Amino acid sequence: MVIIQLREGVGGSRGVYNPVMPVIDRHPSGSFCWIELATTDQNAAKSFYSSLFGWTVNDVPMGPNDSYSMFQLQGRDAGAAYTLRPDQRSQGVPPHWLVYVAVENADDAANRVSQLGGKVLAPAFDVFDVGRMSVLQDPTGAVFAVWQAKKHRGTGITGENGTLCWADLNTPDPARAKQFYEGLFGWKLVTGEKDPSGYLHIMNGEEFIGGIPPAHNGHMPPHWLAYFIVSEVDATADKAKQMGAKVHLPPTTMENVGRFAVLADPQGAAFAIFKEARR
Repeated sequence: MVIIQLREGVGGSRGVYNPVMPVIDRHPSGSFCWIELATTDQNAAKSFYSSLFGWTVNDVPMGPNDSYSMFQLQGRDAGAAYTLRPDQRSQGVPPHWLVYVAVENADDAANRVSQLGGKVLAPAFDVFDVGRMSVLQDPTGAVFAVWQAKKHRGTGITGENGTLCWADLNTPDPARAKQFYEGLFGWKLVTGEKDPSGYLHIMNGEEFIGGIPPAHNGHMPPHWLAYFIVSEVDATADKAKQMGAKVHLPPTTMENVGRFAVLADPQGAAFAIFKEARR
């Protein structure tokens, strides 16, 4: 079971908005700017998440036989999905959600990762004319990506059901992770004043964007866990289960924070759902 702890400051990366609609026009450096599903059954994943979150899908061709499925809400990009490549499957890469962090320069970020003790799994490369990215691994083993935006800014909507709102790093070595991410992104990782649990809140500038729980399940590899906003956690968890998802952590209330659950889609990719206490 994935052990998740949330405390104060849940709400996600806010970026710069259009004041009329809950849209993001650009992401500040260091914010979670994109979320991408790697799966073994792209069509099934599209059906599952469209039903669960109300996403619409726009398939973009990626060669003769593949496509990149853009998930959208209110006509704005909310995430994407693609089918795991044969080489990824042969290496044992499971279905998963990958979080992206906005950076000014993907090459510089990849270079700093090596200097800080992490690994560069995919050196910085251009994604057509939409951006430049690199896939990286922190010293404790968790994988993430950095995104240098060009035409594609990343997620374009926030604060609505089905949007990314938070990300937790589950790792066996929070202290080492703290040192790494503070050095890489300039994040501040702080404990709550009235929180004896040891949960580390991730601050990007003045925004709380995620955290590192003090406890880690040794049966799970280190990973980033993405949280999506829903209107009703219990009903959403039940619906997901009816569609073949697994419930790793049943709906749980954290006083003055909100209610959340940790699920895995029918292909096995883990994610969390969340409703803020005041929503």
